[in-house]
Amino acid sequence: MSLNKEVSAIMIIEVIGKPPEHLIETLESIIKQISEETGVSIIDKKINEPVLLKEQTEFYSSFAEIEIKVKEILYIARLIFKYMPAHIEIIEPESVLLTNSEMNEIFNETVRRLHEYDEIARILEVEKNILGKRIKELTQKENKEIGEEKQISENKEKPKKKKSVKKEVE
Repeated sequence: MSLNKEVSAIMIIEVIGKPPEHLIETLESIIKQISEETGVSIIDKKINEPVLLKEQTEFYSSFAEIEIKVKEILYIARLIFKYMPAHIEIIEPESVLLTNSEMNEIFNETVRRLHEYDEIARILEVEKNILGKRIKELTQKENKEIGEEKQISENKEKPKKKKSVKKEVE
């Protein structure tokens, strides 16, 4: 069961990076993606000019204010997880009455997304451990090889001691 009330909201999407022109292109791309989402309409948008970050010499920050209208509140939850806005404000309706079924939809969408992120995090953790072990193995192998080369080099550089043979004179 879905909620048939439309919801209007303002989302603020922030990006950081360089060069400044890239930030505007990125925000335009994000807005285009949002406009293509099922059940979502862009009402208005404003992209702010990039500004140099404090205490930075190269990185810029910019943000877009995007007014949206969605067919139901569940779409807001989906947008939050997909685009991670810095801020979201529901404009209307003033209050929302949800049935148990509608609330379950929102919670289940939230849980589904959290499980996706958890799965990705676990995979990355396993891959990180595998890479860490491989790097350790390669480093140990390289150190061993360097040690052997150093020993060979040192042996070549050291003058060989002549064995002195004492001859007894009678």
